[in-house]
Amino acid sequence: MDKPKTGKTRETEQIKYCLYARKSTESDERQAMSIDSQIKEMTDLAVRDGLIIKEVRHESHSAKSSGLRPVFNQLLIDIKNGVFNAILTWAPDRLSRNAGDLGTLVDLMDQGKLATIRTFSQSFSNNPNEKFLLMILCSQAKLENDNRGINVKRGLRAKCEAGWRPGSAPVGYINRLTENRIAYVDIDPERAPIVKEIFERVVNQGQSGRTIKYWLDKTGFRTRVGKRMAISEVYRVLRKHFYYGMFEFPEESGKWYQGKHPPIITKELFDQAQRILAVPPKDWSKKDFPFKMLLKCGQCGASITAEEKYKKLINGKFKRHVYYHCTRSLDYDCDEPYITEDDLVRQLLVKINEIEFDQKAVDEKMKQEIERYHRLRSDVLHQEMFEQQMEVMDYPIIKEKSPEQRVREYVIHVLKTGFSEEKQEILALFKTRFILKDKQINISPRSEINLGE
Repeated sequence: MDKPKTGKTRETEQIKYCLYARKSTESDERQAMSIDSQIKEMTDLAVRDGLIIKEVRHESHSAKSSGLRPVFNQLLIDIKNGVFNAILTWAPDRLSRNAGDLGTLVDLMDQGKLATIRTFSQSFSNNPNEKFLLMILCSQAKLENDNRGINVKRGLRAKCEAGWRPGSAPVGYINRLTENRIAYVDIDPERAPIVKEIFERVVNQGQSGRTIKYWLDKTGFRTRVGKRMAISEVYRVLRKHFYYGMFEFPEESGKWYQGKHPPIITKELFDQAQRILAVPPKDWSKKDFPFKMLLKCGQCGASITAEEKYKKLINGKFKRHVYYHCTRSLDYDCDEPYITEDDLVRQLLVKINEIEFDQKAVDEKMKQEIERYHRLRSDVLHQEMFEQQMEVMDYPIIKEKSPEQRVREYVIHVLKTGFSEEKQEILALFKTRFILKDKQINISPRSEINLGE
């Protein structure tokens, strides 16, 4: 006859453990036991004590804030649903270092859904003393976390006040350690001269960030990690006070410190570069360059951009000139010359009969202009004046012209005399696209595509 099972054995069979292992991804827990070691130690304990591990779960995530660990959150849900009723883990701080998650664990015990929490050296079940001890241990872990954060910040402030900026050194410098393992920042003999020349090129030659990047790439310059310097990084270098001896920490905090690192440039050179860089940002959305979207570069296939120049006349006034040229976004060495807007319009007028556009839309636009003209005539200029000067101001409609001819003549009129906004509206109705090559515009082969569809 089989012997009856003891109460302890029946209780053990009813306990369904989930082995939970966690390692923080943060530096303050680098010395914590690794996940593999936790799982091995707790599996050995389970074999030794006859515990049933239904599933093993692990994650690398900080427990300083509640509700942010996906594996742990799912474990709590499964306990509520009865999948598990016990947790096996290395230590209480693997489960919680915050009040929110700790409260949830205690609530599950109070509800009878979490029977026990077993660690390597302790066991916590649903009784007041053990729950109280669990809360003390987890609260102690939270206190250690909070104090560690305060201590780290205090250490960073002390380091800044001593003249050393925390973190990785910027381009042109390298981090070093003394024999006593005290960190400091020293000149990078390979890259510091390049950083100085970047500032000098801005001040002495007025070079832009793009031009400097082109020079850096051409000379084969690489950062400490072996990468080319991006344009954004070039501008970050030019804005960094660190290079003449000052630094702000944390960034945008307004707290400035005098560094002990050797400067690469002088304060005067830095200030001169800032004055050159402090050009008011151009609002390209307000610039009227209506022909940009009509053209592509015939040399390299890049887009066409435009810029305006002002020439001072003898009478003291200024004349505006607009030039269209390749953006060189695909080939920095593209040698396609610029073309003036006036020359561009003249070439378009020569090809006006070859250009395809939305006839119906242009016709509608022309009708709107005629209606506006008649409103001006009746509401502002008054009918009487037109009746007296009809032969001067009124233009008879030439009936023998076809609607297509009148539409094309209207397009020519806008291209010749219209404002930039009017030209842009008309050009948006063009189906034909052009390529610019050797200062000549030609119809692009892709113009057969109906761009309006």
